[in-house]
Amino acid sequence: MADMKWKTLASEYLFKDLWFTVRKDRCETPGGKIVDPYYVYEFPTWVTAFALTENNEVLLERQYRQGIGETHYEIPGGCVDDTDASLEAAIRRELMEETGYEFSNYEYLGKTCANPSTNNNWMHMFLATGGKKTGEQHLDPNEEIHIELVGMEQFKEMLRANRFIQSMHVTCMFYALQRLGIMQF
Repeated sequence: MADMKWKTLASEYLFKDLWFTVRKDRCETPGGKIVDPYYVYEFPTWVTAFALTENNEVLLERQYRQGIGETHYEIPGGCVDDTDASLEAAIRRELMEETGYEFSNYEYLGKTCANPSTNNNWMHMFLATGGKKTGEQHLDPNEEIHIELVGMEQFKEMLRANRFIQSMHVTCMFYALQRLGIMQF
């Protein structure tokens, strides 16, 4: 199989901020074609978890998302911090901060990318089980997250009704349902 990787000839940062950076690259394809400009959006690494309580309830979050101007259901997750010792440590921290729950078991489900044509980061997916509320939420100043626990049948009805719109979270949900033996493909 032929190598399809492009060579980056030059890069220029157009915008840099805490969670979003835009880079303009000048690239060369293996066939010698110059691609200029090619824009890349740099984001931190993300983690998310399909989280089940010790009573087998699905832990959901409802929050407003300014990008689309709507409030929707999601699953917990967020950015990996420099202080996180591992991806699992990051999702443990995010779950505790956003929900006040700790979980007895974490299983890595893989990784996905929101848009690999322009985004440079990965979202790492987990199945967290055995959740128990041990504390309160510790939200960032701009976060307002409402927690809801739903039974598995209600969750599956919500999924079938397209109640979840965050595509990477839906990906995690399907991998978790497959791992739990609830969905086969």
